This record gives sequence, structure tokens and C-alpha cells, in this order.
Amino acid sequence: MPDRPMLTTAELIRENEQLRQQLEEAEDLLTAIRTGTIDALAVQSADGPRIFTLEGADQSYRTLIEQMNEGALLLSRDTTVLYCNACLAGLLGTPLESVMGTTFASFVPPEFESYWQMLLANGWGGKSKGEMPLRGNDGMLRPFALALNVLTFDETSVLAVIITDMSAQREISAMQAQVKEQNALLAHTSAALKTQESARIEVERVAAEASRMLEGIPQIAFTANPAGENTYLNRRWFDYTGTSASQALNNQLAARIHPADLPVAVARWQDCLQSGTQLEVECRILDRFGNYRWMLGRALPSRNEAGEIIQWIGTYTDIHEQKLAQERIDLAQRQLRENNEQLTRANIDLDNFIYTASHDLKAPINNIEGLLNALQPELAASTSGNEQALLLLTMMQDSVDRFKRTIEHLTEVTKLQKENDQPVAVVNLATLVQEVSLDLGPLLLQSGGQLEVDVQQCPTISFAEKNLRSVVYNLLSNAFKYRSPEREPHVRLLTRQTPQYHVLEVHDNGLGLDTTNNQKLFAMFQRFHDHVEGSGIGLYMVKKIMENAGGHLSVHSQVGKGASFFAYFKR
Repeated sequence: MPDRPMLTTAELIRENEQLRQQLEEAEDLLTAIRTGTIDALAVQSADGPRIFTLEGADQSYRTLIEQMNEGALLLSRDTTVLYCNACLAGLLGTPLESVMGTTFASFVPPEFESYWQMLLANGWGGKSKGEMPLRGNDGMLRPFALALNVLTFDETSVLAVIITDMSAQREISAMQAQVKEQNALLAHTSAALKTQESARIEVERVAAEASRMLEGIPQIAFTANPAGENTYLNRRWFDYTGTSASQALNNQLAARIHPADLPVAVARWQDCLQSGTQLEVECRILDRFGNYRWMLGRALPSRNEAGEIIQWIGTYTDIHEQKLAQERIDLAQRQLRENNEQLTRANIDLDNFIYTASHDLKAPINNIEGLLNALQPELAASTSGNEQALLLLTMMQDSVDRFKRTIEHLTEVTKLQKENDQPVAVVNLATLVQEVSLDLGPLLLQSGGQLEVDVQQCPTISFAEKNLRSVVYNLLSNAFKYRSPEREPHVRLLTRQTPQYHVLEVHDNGLGLDTTNNQKLFAMFQRFHDHVEGSGIGLYMVKKIMENAGGHLSVHSQVGKGASFFAYFKR
């Protein structure tokens, strides 16, 4: 630095006075700026702080800055507070003169220093926003929102900062959240109340509808709560019992059930209440005239959406007449079973009697036949020429032969009753008919008749072969035995099928039968033509064979024109 020329005393005094005046002007200017008398900007330049007064600024603008609720300040590059409004001083709890000229970083908590530096750097770069707490003069931290923006005055840049207190907003947000939560709770409660009210109205509507329906049915109807206590009885109950609707409902049903039926009814009702299953019980209930009538009680549980039983709905139906009818049917069935058992025993006894009688009669009849055979030569010699004696011998022999045939037929009937369970087999019908034709060969030859066979529609039949042979043999033999003397016998054996049966048909052009009484036609020992040898047992046996196997036998005939027999074999 060059040496300053020496000044005289007068020059020093004059310079000193100038400096003092400049100092006073600067202090007055600063005081005016601080007190808001004038608008000014203090800018740090290379030559030191420079004060730019804004005496021409709009008064309303200055008033707006001073009176607004947000804090406003201007910062230099080193964060010196060049200007702040009264609101910011109030937010920080610090006098305005203590904020001006200080470093703003003194209000930033240490833990937010890095964040503040980031906001500061972004702000000098253009614009920046953020939220952070600031420490006031009382040491308390308050939340603020900061908005930073660069302003230029006379080619000098400053950083303008708007600071907004977030405490009130956070309280408002918290209050809004609380209000929102309460509103949501109120809305939920209101919706629940509306749902409950709708459910109540719906339950009442359904109950009213159910009551109307239960009143309209002819049965006694009732409802009960989940514990089984009666809550409703329709008008049919009071009409039936003659009791008053004002009486307590809970014990009315139990009080009128027959004492003998009450334990079972109560036990079954308790089981249904515990298991939730359907009730069905029969019991006698006392009517208004003092008579007990049988009732069928039924009840079903009514459940809500959760599957819980909310009530029971049931009816009592008068089944008194049906019950009495069923008792009569049961009695008749018991009597029928007893009669069947008696008939079965009688049939067994009869079979045993027939078997024993036929066995016991064979010996004496054989003895008689033997005696006749021994007497015939002697009687023939002593009664030579006596035609009357010979005729008597012949008649005695015929009687013995008929007696023997009757015994044989009785034995066959007995066997038929004992042989119901013959093994079933698939029988070739054409082969069986041919074998039967060979057995009937002498009869066919004697009659000079013709047998026509057509079994194509039913070539096989599932049946006991022995019994089927007996059916075919008897039907064919009768067709040829009872032939008409006026024409040559012609017999046709045919088959056909129905959905339920295989049908075997035997048609002849013989003497025919009077079918006005079919029961008599198929009776044992029943004969319609005595001029032909026979015992009247054949058709009876055929009918029994068919019926024992689940089929049946029928006949169509005209006297003098022929007969047609139809044997229905169950498929």
C-alpha cells in the first residue's frame, strides 16, 4: 500500500467530520429500513454491503409483504439475512432486529443441516421447495415449508425465501383425518343401522307373510324359537282345541298330547333341537270335544345366512282316519299271514297225506291186482261160458287200473309241489318239441293227425327243462286226444314274444271246450269229455307249473271248432 500523504490538522478534522456524517446517515438509513419507514435492500458486494433504497416502491406491495401470514426473507450467498418481514420474526419468536443481519443457518437444527444445504443449492440453481423444522429463540422446533427462488437487483442476485408455518396445517390435517375417520365411522354405523332396519323390516314382512300363509293352510301350524318354545299357533289350533288365544302358548301343545304318546314326542323333539334335523312324530292330541285324534307332526328349522337356527316352523296334520285304516290293514295282513301259515301247514299236511295215502294204498291195490291175476285162470275155467262173470272180472281189473293211475297222478301232484325250485336253463324249443313228438308217436299215428311247428320267433326259452317238457307234452297230447271225429286233426305249435313274456301257443281243430268257467276248466280231476281216457290232472299241472314260475295259462275255445292254449313264460 503506497504511503498516504500527510494531512494537515484541518484536513483531518474535515475528513473526520465527513466520515461521521456518513456514519450517521448509514445508521439512520438502517434504522429506517428496520422500522419500515422506507423500503430498502442491503446487498453484499465486493466493496462491502451496499444498501439500495426503494423509496419509490409501491406502498401497497410493501404492506402486503409485511402483513402476509407467511414469513419472507432475502439471503445473500453466505445466507446472511438481508431482509425479513415481521411475520417471520414472529414465527421464529425472535425480534426483527435480531434476525436482520444474522446468518439464517443459525435457525436450522444440526440434524437438518445437510437437507438445508441441498435446498439452498437447488434454490440458487433456480427454484427449490421442501419441509423442515426451524429452531426459534425459545429453542422449540416448529415445522415449516420453504420455497426458495433467485431474484436479481442491479445485476446482484439474492435468494428470496417464503416460509410457511406447517403446524396449523398439520393440526388441520390431523383434524381432517379424524373428522374423515369419524365420518367414515358414522357412515358405516348409519349403513349398518339402515341394514338392520331393512333386515328388521324384511323379517317383519316375511313374518307377516309367513303368518298369513300359515293361517291359510288347513293344518294346525306352529312356530318355535331355537330353544323349542312355542311362539305362534294358527287359528286351526284354537278351532280344534277350543282354547283361547290369550292363554300362554308354550305349554298348550304338550298339555293336550296323549299321556302315552307324550314321552316319545318330547324325546324326539329334544333330539331334533340338539341335532337340527327334521321332526316327524305321530301322536294323539285332545280335541275340543274330549276325543283324542291321531296327528302327524312335522317341523323344519329355519336358518339365517350364517347357518344358525332362528326358528322352527311346523304343522300337525290329522291322520286319524288313515291311522285307523292302517290299523285295519295291519290287522287284515296279520290275519292273512296267519291264514297263509295255516294254509301252508295244511298243504304240507295234505302233501304228506297224499304221499302217505298213495304209498299205503299201493300195497293193498297191488295185492288185489295180484289176487285177481291169480283168480283169473281158475275163475275162467270154472265159469267157462259165463259171460257175466268174465265181465265182472274185466270191470274189476279196470277199476284196479284206474285206482293205480289215480295214485300215480296224486304222486305227480305231490312231486309238482315239491319241485318248484327246479334249475332254470336255456332250452332249445325245437329240439324239445321233437323229443315230445317222439314220445307221442303212437298217439299221432293212431289219430292220423298233423303237427305243424313254428318256433322261429322264440327259438329258446329260459325255463326248468323238466317242467317245460311237461307243459308241451300235456298241451300236445290233449290236442290230439280230444280230436273231432268229423275231421282229420290239425295241431299248430307257435311262438311269439311280448315285452314281458315268451308265448307258446297250441291251436287245434278238435272238440273244443266250454270256457264260461275257466276256474273249473283248470281244476284238479276236472274232465269235459268222458269218452276219452284221462284223469283230468294234466291242465291242472300245466297251470300250476306256469304260475309257480311267474307266468300264466289261458285258453280260447269254441265247442265243436277247436281250442287254443296260450302259455306265458316270464322273460
